[in-house]
Amino acid sequence: MWHPLETPHSSTNPSIRNARRSIADSNADAARYIGAMHFLQSTWLRQNTPLVGVGAILLLAFAGLAIAGASHSGPQTPVAQVEPLSPTPLPVEALPASGEDADTIQSELEPDDAQALNAAVAIVEEGPGTAPPFRFSGNGADRSRARDCLALAAMAEAGYGDADQRAVMQVILNRTRHPGFANTVCGVVYQGSHRPTGCQFTFTCDGSLARTYPQAQWRAARERAEEALGGRVEAAVGNATHYHANYVYPWWSDQLDKIAVVGPHLFFRWRGFWGSTKALSATYRGGEPDPMALRTVAQAVDRPMGELPSLVADDAAVRSITAETVGRSAREAGEERQRQSSTPQPSGPGPGAHFVLVGSGDDPGAIIARARGLCPGERFCQVYGWSEAGAIPSELPLSNDARRQLRFSYLAPRNGNPEAIYFDCRLFAQPAEGRCMPSARP
Repeated sequence: MWHPLETPHSSTNPSIRNARRSIADSNADAARYIGAMHFLQSTWLRQNTPLVGVGAILLLAFAGLAIAGASHSGPQTPVAQVEPLSPTPLPVEALPASGEDADTIQSELEPDDAQALNAAVAIVEEGPGTAPPFRFSGNGADRSRARDCLALAAMAEAGYGDADQRAVMQVILNRTRHPGFANTVCGVVYQGSHRPTGCQFTFTCDGSLARTYPQAQWRAARERAEEALGGRVEAAVGNATHYHANYVYPWWSDQLDKIAVVGPHLFFRWRGFWGSTKALSATYRGGEPDPMALRTVAQAVDRPMGELPSLVADDAAVRSITAETVGRSAREAGEERQRQSSTPQPSGPGPGAHFVLVGSGDDPGAIIARARGLCPGERFCQVYGWSEAGAIPSELPLSNDARRQLRFSYLAPRNGNPEAIYFDCRLFAQPAEGRCMPSARP
C-alpha cells in the first residue's frame, strides 16, 4: 500500500529518513511517559512509597560520591614545596678581616674619635650566640703548647683580669675551629706574624713578645687556659671571632656585627652563616707548632715604621723596661697604674729604660719633650731612640749593633746631675738642644 510519505525514492532520501526517525523517537517517548504514569498510579508503588524514598536518597548519595571521586581520579600534578631563600654565603676567602688579611690591627681614627664612634654602634639584638665547647684532641706536647699560647695571648692582649682573659681565649678557640683561620691554637695566635704586615694579634708584631710576666700571673692564666681547652665556654662573647680596643677603629669594624663588650674590648662576629655556631665546625686535631720557633720568626721580621708607635706622633715608647713591668709600652704602663689607684699618676711610665722610634723628619725639640714625658720624677730613667723598627732591641743591655744604630739618647736629671741629650747629627743636623753623639757626627 502506498504511504503518504513514501515516494519511489523515499528509501534513499535523507530528509525522509530523518523524518521517520523523529516520528519513531516521539512514539517511544510517548510510550515511556504512558508507562511511567501507569507505574505512579499502581497499587505496588502506593504500598512501598517509604522504601522507594529511601532508595532514591541512597542512589543520590552514591551518585554524588561517584562524581566527587571522578573529579580526583585523574593524574595529579605535585605541588612543589618552596623553601625560603637564604643568601649564599661568601667564600671564606672573601670575608673581611680573615686570617690572611693584612693591616687588620691599624686604626683609621684618632683615639677620641674612635671611642665616640665605637660607643655609637649598638650591640646586635640577636646576642653573641652560643659557641660549642672546645674538644681537645692531641698529645701531651700539643696540650702544653696550646695552653701556653692561649695563656700568653690572654695576658699580652687583655692584661690580668679574669673576664678579659677568658674572652680573648674564647675568640682564639673559636678561630681554631673556623675555616677562616689557622687550625691550631698557636697557629691562630701567631697567624700573620711572619709577614711585615698582617699579624692578627697586636702583641706578636709590636715588640711585646719581649715582655716577661710574673710567675703568679702565668699560673693564673694557665689555669684559665686549661679550663677553656677542657670545654669551658665564655658565654659573654659567644661566637666572636674578632675584637679590638674601644680606642681604635680598624677598617673592618663596621663590616662585622658588634656582639659584646668586655672591659676595654669590643667583640665581633661575621654576619650571616660565617658568624653562626655552625661555622665553628672544624675539628681540632692537635699538631701544635713550636711556639718558640714562631716567636723567633716573628721577632726577626723587619716591620714598617707604621706598625710601631712613633715617639713624636704617638707619644709612646715601642718598649719599656721598668721596675713595674718588662717590655710594656709607656701607654700601657700608665693605664695600668691609673686602674690600680685613684691617685693622679705621672703621664710617663717612670723609671727604667724606654726604646722609642724616631724619624728624620721629627722635630728634635718635640723628641726631647716626649722623652721628658716618659721620664717624670727624679729617679733613674733613660730613653733610647732608633729610626728603623728592625733595629730596636728586645732587651738590655744594648748590643754593639744596637748602639751603632742608635739615633737618640736621653738621660733624665737625677741627684743634682743635669739631663743628658744626644742626637745622631747625621740624621738630625744642628739640633737646637743637646749634643751630637761622638761616633755620629756629620
